[in-house]
Amino acid sequence: MAETASTPGPAPTAAPAPPRPSRILGGVWIPVVAFAALAALPALSVALDDSFLTLFFIRVMIFAIAAVSLDLILGYGALISFGHAAFLGIGAYAVGIMAAEGTHNGFIVVPVALLAAGLFALVTGAISLKTRGVYFIMITLAFAQMAYYTTTSLSAYGGDDGLTIWRRTEFFGVGVLDDRTTFYYVTFACLLGAYLLCRMIVASRFGRVLTGAKQSEIRLQAVGIDPYPYRLVAYVIAAMLCALAGVLLANQTEFVSPAYMGWHRSGDLIVMVVLGGLGTLHGAIIGAAAYLLLEEFLQDFTQHWRLIFGPILVLVVLFGHGGLVRFMTGGRKGG
Repeated sequence: MAETASTPGPAPTAAPAPPRPSRILGGVWIPVVAFAALAALPALSVALDDSFLTLFFIRVMIFAIAAVSLDLILGYGALISFGHAAFLGIGAYAVGIMAAEGTHNGFIVVPVALLAAGLFALVTGAISLKTRGVYFIMITLAFAQMAYYTTTSLSAYGGDDGLTIWRRTEFFGVGVLDDRTTFYYVTFACLLGAYLLCRMIVASRFGRVLTGAKQSEIRLQAVGIDPYPYRLVAYVIAAMLCALAGVLLANQTEFVSPAYMGWHRSGDLIVMVVLGGLGTLHGAIIGAAAYLLLEEFLQDFTQHWRLIFGPILVLVVLFGHGGLVRFMTGGRKGG
């Protein structure tokens, strides 16, 4: 009797290797260390008897909030807005105008600032998001310039010369922002809240749709998802977060100016996001810190510091894809 040949079964599939700890920690350790360092900085400032350190990093965190808000729509939605600083200016002018009219209550000032920026973003975004590419860039720039020239025409509130704020925003009738350390931790809490909010948005179904629209809008439409309302909501959220940064900036400088919403300020925010690493959120924080530190350092040598900073940015874009975050994580995106 012939021996029956047995057919060999499929080879057993090897279990997938667990992710390396370095890969897991690559996307976590940077924000943890960054926020821990920021939380401890006032103590370091006291130890060094250097109040400038606290004041400088208040400014860093304010612009980090604005940069994180921009990264939400630029890094995850591929919406290159060249008018994002308009929302920074709207938040600042809400503080300045209401202070000039005798209103300093933060529970009124902050909601008004966020609402004003949100409404402006809703109207302008509904129009801008009908376009793509360079047309979107130009129309956001046009709306920002419209806001810029509107503020320059407000002669009752300083016009071109800007507006001095004689009294900072108060909460519960107390000028909590008058104390430097308290102001620092209020700004720190706002930055942490903005980061966590954007992180939750990105991790949600909403964020997956936003990222999916960046990768292939046609595929989303093929499964019955219209990315337009998602992009519009993200645009409004980013605008309101940027307006929060404007509120803090106006209180720190005790001055508001049309320059806050100029196109060059929008360019600065884009540079911060690109320098830190697009689509990471914490990269925007790193980028804002690096940008302002480098600015402060180069200004000690020459007033034409941008001539030096420009080539540095070009080198980062050409050879450092992923920005400083990718460099810090050894080539991984870390987001």
